[in-house]
Amino acid sequence: MAGRGALGALLGSGLLAITALGGAGGYGVGLLTAVDNPAAATGAAAPLGTVRVSTPSASATPVPTTTPRKVEPDNSPPLEASDLRYKSRSFTVRDVYRSDVSVRVPSRWNMTQPDPPRTARFSDPTGKRWLRIEAGFAIQRPPAASMQARIQQLATLPKDQMVTIISSTVEGNYATLTYTYLPPELLAPKATVRYVIVRWVADDSGLCAVEMSSTGLPQDKEALMAVLEKASSSVERRDSPLSESDSKQPS
Repeated sequence: MAGRGALGALLGSGLLAITALGGAGGYGVGLLTAVDNPAAATGAAAPLGTVRVSTPSASATPVPTTTPRKVEPDNSPPLEASDLRYKSRSFTVRDVYRSDVSVRVPSRWNMTQPDPPRTARFSDPTGKRWLRIEAGFAIQRPPAASMQARIQQLATLPKDQMVTIISSTVEGNYATLTYTYLPPELLAPKATVRYVIVRWVADDSGLCAVEMSSTGLPQDKEALMAVLEKASSSVERRDSPLSESDSKQPS
């Protein structure tokens, strides 16, 4: 395997190019509950039981207890993978590094970024489905470790968010976690279950370089996976040091 950060790292049928800039800085954990507001915003599949999750210590923050909400299903027609057409989009994120990212996404989905721009989000015209992509963080742990950390984070969410892990897999250069949850009322007053597929993509060093999540309704799951597959097989990340103007970005 090529050394960490070498250009031209092959990821399936896609190319993820990373410029080595050292290991300083923390890893971006992503947005667990970014929902309707865009601004808020190795081998066979392994069952969840094969992912080793540490038992929270006695000093860990307890999971808040809240009153269960009544689920309100969204019976919209499902997103159809066959209806989607794709195009390449480019954007820049700034975190530990400046990352210039290119990726293929559905052609009619609109891009938004938070301030500061640590992620990019591509949303369908209805606002019910989106693809979130994160880069710019230090490349320092394998996808499986990032997935384990996410599982631990999900375990700390309030019970009324009804997190249900569906699957966790590690395959080739990817780790993929699928779950459903109910967004918090503050972000989504209507209690509609969301279907989420998170994927961590490794560079040629075997360490996670890009995190992406494809989110929508339960009936969209096949199309959401198609969007994720297209993105993860085409994503490119090229890093450079943060410039003086980058460091002055609002935080």
